[in-house]
Amino acid sequence: MLGPVILAASRSDKMRRFVSAAPGTKQVVARFIAGESVDQVVPIIVDAADKGLEVTLDVVGEDITTVEQSHAARDAYLELIARLKDLGLGTKAEMSVKLSMFGQALEGGHELALANVRPVVEAAAAIGTTVTLDAEDHTTLDSMFAIHDALREDFPQTGCVIQAYLFRTEADARRLAANGSRVRIVKGAYKEPAEVAYQNKAEIDKAYVRILRILMEGEGYPMIGSHDPRLISIAQELARRAGRKLDEYEFQMLYGIRSDEHLRLAAEGHRMRVYTAYGTDWYGYFMRRLAEKPANLLFFARSILTKD
Repeated sequence: MLGPVILAASRSDKMRRFVSAAPGTKQVVARFIAGESVDQVVPIIVDAADKGLEVTLDVVGEDITTVEQSHAARDAYLELIARLKDLGLGTKAEMSVKLSMFGQALEGGHELALANVRPVVEAAAAIGTTVTLDAEDHTTLDSMFAIHDALREDFPQTGCVIQAYLFRTEADARRLAANGSRVRIVKGAYKEPAEVAYQNKAEIDKAYVRILRILMEGEGYPMIGSHDPRLISIAQELARRAGRKLDEYEFQMLYGIRSDEHLRLAAEGHRMRVYTAYGTDWYGYFMRRLAEKPANLLFFARSILTKD
């Protein structure tokens, strides 16, 4: 019941100011956000590579209001890619981008977002890696999928994300599974109305399994975004039934959550990718992590009561 309340708070400037000023916030944010700059996140990429893990990097900050900010977001990813090239880490790290950060919600936003994300995808391809387009709220998805299709004409390895709680997603999965896409499936972390999305956890889990089966039986490359032990076990079984080898799908989990499971799956020979967010505009990302799991909220509540 708290999840929708927290998601609503993620759009509140008043709550943003309160949470940012709380004495324990910095400690909790550090659990989910790898750092504020490229320099701070590079050692984390190297450490992950040494442990047999891969990463996908998200420069947080989707709530932009100007064209200039969208260009700054583009440039932040280009800076990241340049550093990965210099360090020879291109094949160990990909990028995840939210098109809202590239201007999708602004006037002429579809064309602006495509123009901003294309050089990022091109630069990523040049160093041997790729980009995945994150899914946001349901009103943005037609634009996201259209941009995904446009990018794949030149960069077929470009990935996208689908969300199990949306009614539309089974149809999206069938289309994507048939054409060799890289598709990350997640439960969904935005506040969506009952007209377009399942509201009950059990229904969302059932939809997740149905959609995952479609992806596993298709021709694409499934990326299983979940920390749920039951869903991870089901994914392994569906992959076995579909005759998939260990390098024909991967697991993805968030930085700071179930780190022991990251290592366990990698040790079993699975491809394990850690979704690693960094940057200064962390609020929206952070609040969605709190909404996803009550234990995260309790951890934060205890921390804000602690004086420095």
